[in-house]
Amino acid sequence: MILKEGSTRGFRAYNAKHLDDLLRRGGLGDEERLRIRAVATVLPFRTNAYVVDQLIDWSVIPDDPIYRLVFPQADMLPEADVTRLAGLLSAGAPNAQIQAAAHEIRMRLNPHPAGQLDLNVPRVGAEPMPGMQHKYSETVLFFPKQGQTCHAYCTYCFRWAQFIGEPDLKFASDDVDNLVGYLENHPQVTSVLFTGGDPMIMSEPVLRRYLEPLLELEQLESIRIGTKSLAYWPQRFVSDPDADDTLRLFASVVEAGKNLAFMAHFSHPREMESPVAEAAVAGILATGAVIRTQAPLIRSINDDPATWSAMWRRQLTMGMVPYYMFVERDTGPQDYFAVPLARAYEIFRSAYASVSGLCRTVRGPSMSATPGKVCVDGVAEIAGQKVFVLHLIQARDPELVGRPFFAHYDPQAVWLTDLRPAFADRFPFDPQEIPEPLVPFEAATVPQRLSA
Repeated sequence: MILKEGSTRGFRAYNAKHLDDLLRRGGLGDEERLRIRAVATVLPFRTNAYVVDQLIDWSVIPDDPIYRLVFPQADMLPEADVTRLAGLLSAGAPNAQIQAAAHEIRMRLNPHPAGQLDLNVPRVGAEPMPGMQHKYSETVLFFPKQGQTCHAYCTYCFRWAQFIGEPDLKFASDDVDNLVGYLENHPQVTSVLFTGGDPMIMSEPVLRRYLEPLLELEQLESIRIGTKSLAYWPQRFVSDPDADDTLRLFASVVEAGKNLAFMAHFSHPREMESPVAEAAVAGILATGAVIRTQAPLIRSINDDPATWSAMWRRQLTMGMVPYYMFVERDTGPQDYFAVPLARAYEIFRSAYASVSGLCRTVRGPSMSATPGKVCVDGVAEIAGQKVFVLHLIQARDPELVGRPFFAHYDPQAVWLTDLRPAFADRFPFDPQEIPEPLVPFEAATVPQRLSA
């Protein structure tokens, strides 16, 4: 496939109402298109002209990895659910009936994994802090209201619940004063991560309104922006009307003494091949910001070592820092995209062994689970038992960070909850006694000790 030069035309989004016409472009038959549309009633679909025209190779549909990255697949959900929804669509059922069926299916897909609602939302007194999560003592996540969409949606996105129009499932806030006040009352927080959605969907004036108040907080060492924009709409930093103003804003953050870290999400090497992507990366790095890269390991998209080693080498050449290989989270169509942990470790190890030391800044495979980021360090035989060797890269309880622990080897396990502890009757993060009710960050033992 030949990638074309980046266009200066404005951003053009496609959503579910365009899906059938786009699928015709790939030569899919009527029944296949109907079943894909059925999946799209449950999981969000959004892409744009840059992804469709420049990144997807339509001659190899449905096997093209970028196509699979953004277009729903007919078998992503259980067959009975897809057949039921396809029947409703085919019969011209009322939208309310279709949405009710979709909602029932969504609620079975664990829309907020890893304690996001029960454990991660901080409170001041009895009041929850909207649009915020505080899982690790030194880091606060903030979900700016205007940044809760993306230039395109990944089919495996673990934040899919942000995009389906159900307010009770959505994190969002536009109260930056509330964020500043919370940080001032929690001086242990040294890093804020803006996430979504994608904060880079916001215009420069809106982004500035969120960033500038943080520059006065001496406690903050870093500001992070979680974004897929470098892959899905690099024009944001090159040819968009506010591209230059945005880069100047980034430079001002660096000049204020803060480490500005772009947490760039690249799932496949092709996302970095276009000239406009190269220009966007160079422009951001010229401001003094650092670009760290991360993505989950996803079946049928990047589940081989060569893809990952190519990504890491390309990122290094462009000046970015390989940072994380994640394990697909326990939400949405996990059963469809997940790679067994044993296989995930072999893919990581093989890719890691084939790159230079400068690429070995990457960590993984890592599960962002309820107790923290659990890394699979390897498979070993100890005292006659085959086990997974694991450790917590980050944890709710800082005392557990870096301590190795073990789980019985299970070639089918895809997530932490599939594992059983080895050489102990519980994992280090499991409760020793009958667990008390789950409490959010402000009331938990570790945050009480650390809070102001």
